[in-house]
Amino acid sequence: MIRQRIEELEEKILSPYACLSSRTRGRRYPLEKCQIRTEFQRDRDRILHCKSFRRLKHKTQVFIAPEGDHYRTRLTHTLEVAQIARTISRALRLNEDLTEAIALGHDLGHTPFGHIGERFLDSVTSNGFKHNLHSLRVVDVLEGEKGLNLTWEVRDGIVNHTMSSKPPATLEGQVVRISDRIAYINHDIDDALRAGIITMDDLPKDCIEVLGRTHGERINTMILDVIENSMDRPSISMSEEISQATEKLRSFMFEKVYMGFVAKKQEEKARYVLENLYDYFMKHPDALPPEYRSHIEAYGVEQVVCDYIAGMTDRYALKMFYNLFIPSGC
Repeated sequence: MIRQRIEELEEKILSPYACLSSRTRGRRYPLEKCQIRTEFQRDRDRILHCKSFRRLKHKTQVFIAPEGDHYRTRLTHTLEVAQIARTISRALRLNEDLTEAIALGHDLGHTPFGHIGERFLDSVTSNGFKHNLHSLRVVDVLEGEKGLNLTWEVRDGIVNHTMSSKPPATLEGQVVRISDRIAYINHDIDDALRAGIITMDDLPKDCIEVLGRTHGERINTMILDVIENSMDRPSISMSEEISQATEKLRSFMFEKVYMGFVAKKQEEKARYVLENLYDYFMKHPDALPPEYRSHIEAYGVEQVVCDYIAGMTDRYALKMFYNLFIPSGC
């Protein structure tokens, strides 16, 4: 059987610190194994083919409704994270399939309008809202009849991919966590430069001297450093020098871009759209799509409205707002 041969090959070539697909802690619901794919390959495919993954292409990364074809979306961010994580995992002889599955699923729970949507839902819902927790809810509850029924290791990597959560249990999950940071810091710099929000001269000079002047140089420096510091070790990390430069660059982006005036210009408008949609569906849960209404008995109206809004793309939220609140001609 092909799957068994792949599992045997994993045991021969992967690092002692790698997570073997034959030794997964299993799924929430029993599932007959595939003849061809390993358990982690199967999880990757389940994520790749789900509706929530497809919707990422129309969800904001940083810039809302940018005028240009080259700005990142939540989908392109996800693909960049996956590629960086696969590069690191391959070099460290970790399980590349597990790494890829976690990377592809890590942001499924993101809201429309990026972190603006996340902050809004966190402020209005009783239990708060965190995109990593909602990503797990997407794969456990909202996709399909019983969720995607992913393996424990993939679910752990998804819910623990943020620096504010506990460390992932697998090194593959740790690789995705650090790759997420490498990806968004660098591609958000690239987008901010393209938008004219910052210039190359604005970037902290000491960081650029350490990490590199170009987009490719900085990513390469960070990846190489992670590999060198994590080779044949039971954890994934950067060296102190590269870690400090990376963190300083991230702080610069928060000050000048993420929380800066230019990036926040559209925040009030986006929040206004979401506030009105949330209030409307809280008052009219009967207007929710049938697949969401069916969850009300189990989870309550507030949670289901949160699920519905979190799953919207930017353009769907705007279209829904237009349909509900903008008068139309006869």
